[in-house]
Amino acid sequence: MGPFLDAERLAAHRACNVLHSLLLIGAQGGLMLLPAWLIGGATGVLVALFMVALVVLLAPRIGPETVMRLYRARPVDDRHGVQLLRLTAVLAERAELPHIPDLYVVPSATLNAFASGTSRHAAIAVTEGLLRRLSLRELAGVLAHEMSHIRNDDLAVMGLADAMTRFTQLFAWLALGFAVLNVLAWLLGLDLFSWAAIALLYLTPAASSLLQLALSRTREFDADLEAAGLTCDPQGLASALGALEAQQGRLLEDLMLPPTRRVPFPSLLRSHPDTAERIARLADLAHAPEQHSRVRPIVLADEPMFSLVGLGPAEMAPRRRWPGLWY
Repeated sequence: MGPFLDAERLAAHRACNVLHSLLLIGAQGGLMLLPAWLIGGATGVLVALFMVALVVLLAPRIGPETVMRLYRARPVDDRHGVQLLRLTAVLAERAELPHIPDLYVVPSATLNAFASGTSRHAAIAVTEGLLRRLSLRELAGVLAHEMSHIRNDDLAVMGLADAMTRFTQLFAWLALGFAVLNVLAWLLGLDLFSWAAIALLYLTPAASSLLQLALSRTREFDADLEAAGLTCDPQGLASALGALEAQQGRLLEDLMLPPTRRVPFPSLLRSHPDTAERIARLADLAHAPEQHSRVRPIVLADEPMFSLVGLGPAEMAPRRRWPGLWY
């Protein structure tokens, strides 16, 4: 079985990932350098460049286990999640991955899924809320989407984008601190920092989110296309996307202090193309069976599923996680 992205298109996709990584680093660096120049001059620029270099160097070295611990994710075992493990193994085989990704469950009532790592050592996390809300058919589409990101080497640029976006959240706090100092200085008849620079610092997280949105379209459409090929069921993923859309974080949440969002970083729907357009494209695939006739649909049978992490509603309440709250 061969996934929808042939060798030529896969090579173009990976070249696009390299270009997107360079654009992301350059644009994020620019977002940091301008306010750094306005506040600290040449010294501020050097500090900002050092921070960007630090994030770029350290982000790829963060292993999937570390990311999973950050979200308190627990590995799925064959006593409670055998059907999910079986489904993950089938999808990994169809995606021709060298190793089956580890599967984790995050104790959160949100609807979210994400992957971390590399094609040789990856992990996929799904939230408890996702398991409770979606059918096994819809979960297959979500897992196939993440498998496609792993196969297409998307995780490096996605992980870098996540690290850079997290880092820019710090700037909003710096802006708040500078604003307080500016007010105190104004009362004393002094002038410390440029209000324009403070405003730029505060808006940097929102600008970062818009940047991710601009970079994600081709990557996500390709992942949807290949996920439909892995499951031979475009409607399953389309149905899952419809359910997830209502839980997507909003841009306004990036402007709040402390930052709050219903869907934490990293997210299946974070900075993705318009969901309605994605669903429409999947519907077109469903009406063109010749496009995915090379593989048989996965036979799925929903079985009773209990909590895979053993946590109740109280433990899955909104909790504090840097740089704010997520639900």
